[in-house]
Amino acid sequence: MGAFGNASPVGLESGTLYVTGVSPRPDAPGEQYVTISGSISGPSVVAHEVYGRFAWDTFQWPAIGDQIPVMYPSGKPDKWQLDHPGVRPYFGSKRPKGQGY
Repeated sequence: MGAFGNASPVGLESGTLYVTGVSPRPDAPGEQYVTISGSISGPSVVAHEVYGRFAWDTFQWPAIGDQIPVMYPSGKPDKWQLDHPGVRPYFGSKRPKGQGY
């Protein structure tokens, strides 16, 4: 079960991120930054290109071709959030612009 549980929060749509690019997995274990690019498809969008930087568990590193569940406000896929067990809360002093809410 991901960050959203079994139910979609009110006003959010479920979609899928098809991963087309991912930064190399670091050798150091634990939480590391990953940059992911891909396209989101869902009820109100088709193949919307996105990218983002996330804190991620290196033991569950994403790969090109992965299909990762996402949530986004209806019609606003640029405000997407990942729903994957490898995603970790963003660490650092400030969340980058365009990273979720």
